[in-house]
Amino acid sequence: MPATGPLPPYDALLVLSFGGPEEAAHVMPFLENVTRGRGISRERLEEVGQHYFELGGRSPINDQCRALVEAVNSDLAAHGVDVPVYWGNRNWEPYLADTLAQMSRDGIRRAAAFVTSPYSSYSGCRQYRENLYDAVATTAGAPRIDKLRHYFNHPGFVEAFADAGEAALASLGGEQVARLVFVTHSIPTQMAASSGPSGRAYVTQHHSAAELVEAEIARRTGRRHGWDLAYCSRSGPPRVPWLEPDINEHLTTLSRRGTPAVVLLPIGFVSDHVEVLYDLDTEAAATADKLGLGFARAATPGIHPAFVATVRDLLVERSKVESGLVVKRSALGALGPAWDVCEAGCCSNPRAARPALCERPR
Repeated sequence: MPATGPLPPYDALLVLSFGGPEEAAHVMPFLENVTRGRGISRERLEEVGQHYFELGGRSPINDQCRALVEAVNSDLAAHGVDVPVYWGNRNWEPYLADTLAQMSRDGIRRAAAFVTSPYSSYSGCRQYRENLYDAVATTAGAPRIDKLRHYFNHPGFVEAFADAGEAALASLGGEQVARLVFVTHSIPTQMAASSGPSGRAYVTQHHSAAELVEAEIARRTGRRHGWDLAYCSRSGPPRVPWLEPDINEHLTTLSRRGTPAVVLLPIGFVSDHVEVLYDLDTEAAATADKLGLGFARAATPGIHPAFVATVRDLLVERSKVESGLVVKRSALGALGPAWDVCEAGCCSNPRAARPALCERPR
């Protein structure tokens, strides 16, 4: 039975995202926000900024968050879940602290947070929780926030990518055997090693998601396509090792092996923002064209109905947990459902220890 009415103990849902500039004048200030304290050169910032300018001087991520919030609102209402949905960003307007201040003015006392990052890592989890801590600490009457669990192996997330992968394969023509290449954001290898409560969760979770999506596509098409995991959007100094292979280098390797075509599935992203539109649709597509590789890029979940329903399912699940009810959690694969509350020190800050919300006390 669907939930009906309010959803104790929660009186709101917070969609927490990365943020992005919405006009050309905001591009460099936004990038400075994102990279502050990381030692990224001005030259590198200007290089990345050019990616935004080539795409019209704005990121589509805020528009996509607006669409997701609207879709989640409609889905909750259709299933009788009566909680408002708020939206705040880490790196650009609407800033998280401003959103929490509005929630306080609206009388919100406890909210669940859905983060638009499905995996465990410092940049994909703990950094969001650090920002939550800071925003709550500086907001009078801020609500209590509980972060919803990671959803890389939730059936709705898998279904959205399986649908997109199947459609991308069909666009190449059924007679062409294409290899599936799952792509995510590269992170420093040290950050990857310390991800999750016992380490190495970032890569392990991506492998699990890729295996689940490839298996579902194989079930539908009657053909195993084979798959790889590659990385994009490296931004750190050359002396610091990051996860590899880079997607462009990997396409070159596949071409040398005689692979005729590829379908890129941006498994690390939930919407088509700049890392997808530039790194994959522009750079990787150009690499594939130069190599003579058949190429298609699968859509990100966006507002796919199964993904939108995933947000509701995670919210209702956590509501039941916090209310002391027995819960059947939706998760596929051997890893099972992720934890609700992070251990202290999970996905450690690579620069300096900072307090974070939504974790067990030491």
